[in-house]
Parts: sequence; structure tokens; C-alpha cells
Amino acid sequence: MEIWKAIIVGVVQGLAEFLPISSSGHIVLTQFLLGMRPFPEGGEGDIVFEVILHLGTLMSVLVYFWRRLWNMTRSLWTKDLEEERRWIWLLGLATLPAVVLVITPINFVTNAETGDREKVTLGDIFERAYDNPVVVSCLLLVTGALLLAPKVIRIKQRQLGWKGALAMGIGQAIAILPGISRSGSSITAGLIAGVDAKKAAEFSFLMSIPAIAGAVVFKLDEFKEKFTSDTMVPYLAGAISAFVVGILAVALVMTAIRRGKFQYFAYYCFAAGISGILYFSLAG
Repeated sequence: MEIWKAIIVGVVQGLAEFLPISSSGHIVLTQFLLGMRPFPEGGEGDIVFEVILHLGTLMSVLVYFWRRLWNMTRSLWTKDLEEERRWIWLLGLATLPAVVLVITPINFVTNAETGDREKVTLGDIFERAYDNPVVVSCLLLVTGALLLAPKVIRIKQRQLGWKGALAMGIGQAIAILPGISRSGSSITAGLIAGVDAKKAAEFSFLMSIPAIAGAVVFKLDEFKEKFTSDTMVPYLAGAISAFVVGILAVALVMTAIRRGKFQYFAYYCFAAGISGILYFSLAG
């Protein structure tokens, strides 16, 4: 992998992970455009590289929200940090839908090569969309519609509780589909549930910590095979660019939320989705 390609994908990851425009969708489309995924037949990308990029954006969250995370840690032994202590179990609750989606089998198939029975989860089915850039582009249109939903659906504002956390967790879970924004769907779910916009955004970003950490754990076996001296430099270049740009993207989203401009990202998703549909339909 060329270093310049790794840096470009890292920049895209850093922007799209936190801007509500779908990092998975943009990573897939960028890889198709750069020839990192075969087109039109598709195929699995470099999963280890994508996980390392997510580690870069994970560091962005840890750095940007270090004070909140430190207070949440202190709340375990400090009585007066009640909200931070409550957020710990709410984050655990919000993580459950994605865990259920990834580990719960809905079918079993027989591996043609080994003869072993392998489970198929809903997450596995969702991931098949990664092979089709036109489908990914269509899902960007769905993200755009989701971002506009809070303007249509108005619910009385309430404190972030278990209902809001669970709704945001479900929003995060469906973002396994490439083209559905994790931050966009989870923040939208929080807004529709009546959660304050600033707290919904902050909670959504903190939700990414267990989600990314879990993805790393699931892919540890593949690290041994693909993280070599040849891939180390481009992998790290991509992760560093994702980290730096990720901090800027978090700051941009928090500013947009405070100014009531969050829905403006929907128009970008519509433009990107339509462009992708036209380009890849004609190219294919």
C-alpha cells in the first residue's frame, strides 16, 4: 500500500468518523476510487488497516474528551460526580444493541472448504453491502434523511436516561451498514428521544470508545498476519492522519450542534450519495 493512499484514507476516516456523513461509506467509496478495492467485483478490503484507522480516531475522542473521561473514572470513588457515574452504565447499555447484532446468529451455513458449521449474524449480512458502491451511495441518502428527521419529529426535551441511551445504541448498531453514519444515526436517535443536542453529541462520541475497542478485539487474530514491517509505515501514517483530522472533526460537529447547524450535513450526504450512484452506475 502506498503511503499517500494511506494518508488520504486516514484523512477521510478522521473526517467521516465524526462528521455525520458515514466513515464506513466514505472509506469504501474512497478505496474503490483509489483502486484499493477491485471494481466492479468488490471484495474484502484491508480489515486490519481499517481497524487501525479507527484506533486513530479513538485517540481523537480520548484526547478531546479527556476531562469528561477523567471525571467518569473519578466518579467510581467520588460521590459528588453522580452524572458521570450514571453515564458509565448508560454507555454500557448503549453498547448492547451493536453487540447483539454482531454476535447473535440468525442462521448457520456449512463452509465448503472445511465442512464446519459457521454462524451467520445480521452484522455479517449488513457487511455484504461493502462490496457494492452503488448500495453504499444509496445508504448515504438514507443518512441524509436521518439527519433531517429531528426537524420533522419533535419530542419534549428530557434528561438522558436509559430510553435515550438505548435509542442511541440502536442508532449506532444500524450504522454497521456502510453509508449509514454512526454519529449521525446515534445523535439523531438521541435528539428524537428528547436528549439535549450537546449531550447527545458528546454521548455519541463516547459511545465510539467501546465500539472501536470491540472491533479491535474481534480482529486481533488478523493483526498477526497483516501487521508486518512492510505495512507498518503506511498503517501508522493513516492512523496519525486520522487522529489529527479526527480532533478537528469532533470540534466541528460540537460547534455545529451548538449553533443548530447539524442538519446541514444532510445536504452533503444527498450530494455525495447521488454523485456516487451516478458515477459507479456508469463506471460499472
